[in-house]
Amino acid sequence: MGRIIAIDYGTKRTGIAATDPLRIIANGIGTYPTGEVLAFLKTYIASEPVDCIVIGDPRYPDGNPAQLAGQVRVFANAIRKLFPDIEIALHDERFTSVEAKQIILQSGIGKKKRQNKALVDKVSAVLILQDYMEHLRLAPDKQQNKEIQ
Repeated sequence: MGRIIAIDYGTKRTGIAATDPLRIIANGIGTYPTGEVLAFLKTYIASEPVDCIVIGDPRYPDGNPAQLAGQVRVFANAIRKLFPDIEIALHDERFTSVEAKQIILQSGIGKKKRQNKALVDKVSAVLILQDYMEHLRLAPDKQQNKEIQ
């Protein structure tokens, strides 16, 4: 069984998380400049089996696609071309950044570290992955991969 990778795409920075080999725990891998993410994925996937890449699908609270949604789809298509044998899924990421900030605040780390936006992106990727894994657990027979246009 391969890992699942989650990506919290941003125009400057992108947070990445991955499951353990048994897909039990979601771990933050890091935050990378967005222009370096494809190179990172090539290296990571060359050394670790990966079955699915989940990309946060930015939406407004009412469910409509957020302004960044078009860029996310272009990014997702680039990943699909690079890794045609790996499932690519878009997963609703509404409120993950807000939730990540709350988790960081409650963790008790210092103010300076809390202001690190890269940490928010990494925690957001973990939250996307955890939510996706929960969604799979609750609806294992449903198609998870939304078509990327």
